[in-house]
Amino acid sequence: MKKIFINGSEGTTGLRIFERFEKRDDVELLKIPSELRKDPHTVKQFMHDSDVTFLCLPDSAAKEAAALAADEEVILIDASTAHRTEPGWVYGFPELSADHREAIRSAQRIAVPGCHATGMISLVYPLVAGGILPPTYPVSCFSVTGYSGGGKKMIEAYEADDRSRELYAPREYGLSQMHKHLKEMTTVTGLSRDPLFSPIVADFYSGMLVSVPVYADRLNGSQTLTTIHDAYAAHYDGEKLIRVMPLGAENDMEGFLGSNNCAGWDGLEIFVTGNNDRILLSARFDNLGKGASGAAIQCLNIALGCEETTGLNLDM
Repeated sequence: MKKIFINGSEGTTGLRIFERFEKRDDVELLKIPSELRKDPHTVKQFMHDSDVTFLCLPDSAAKEAAALAADEEVILIDASTAHRTEPGWVYGFPELSADHREAIRSAQRIAVPGCHATGMISLVYPLVAGGILPPTYPVSCFSVTGYSGGGKKMIEAYEADDRSRELYAPREYGLSQMHKHLKEMTTVTGLSRDPLFSPIVADFYSGMLVSVPVYADRLNGSQTLTTIHDAYAAHYDGEKLIRVMPLGAENDMEGFLGSNNCAGWDGLEIFVTGNNDRILLSARFDNLGKGASGAAIQCLNIALGCEETTGLNLDM
């Protein structure tokens, strides 16, 4: 039985990871006393005693915790932004390639992808890797997310009885074009420049819809809705957590793609819509599922040699 320590179990992602272990009998959770969760000596001891430690912390605290475990054999799975493009850390998105999955399988240091980045990378990586989207393409990306992605303070603001009127309408943020997910979006996909990224937070708890529009005549080769759809279908063939939806699937939803339809589910849906001139690529998932805790558990399962979907919710 493997011993698991969740460093930061009181935050949104940490709590979700904790909940996913409640019905598992193949792991033992090490629970740090609440009053000692910020004591470096105690935290180091818990990481030492564990086989796997999840870091569900702010970036600075995640770096400090990783430093404490520098000489430890424990597997670290970091849900923060701190190590996603750092040398020595593996990017935890196994569906991107066989090399990504194998790297996770043998890694001691695994960085869980960001929620917005998960959607954008799921759409852009296969096209760049397949030679369809030039790395120099000026990518634009839009993302609508539930407010749970903003952490405790944002959740409290949206769920307060006397909340501000402005919270009832979707709000665009990251207006400086310096969002913390941009670095991994660019690095992991192999783009030559950062994408234009417009995240929007809306008045629902969880769920996410990420869209990337492209011009067909700016892509390599003669691309159509069908060829792009076929490229995704081939890239994600056999994957249990990524569904490439049939062309025209949006018609069954009256031409709408809801942002929170995948809330509570740990997979990701890909849609190819638009027309043969202007193609719209969309990824829909739960920002707390495949975009956070679900992805962390998937990485754990791979690292421990378990069935990859153990403890995940695939019912939808």
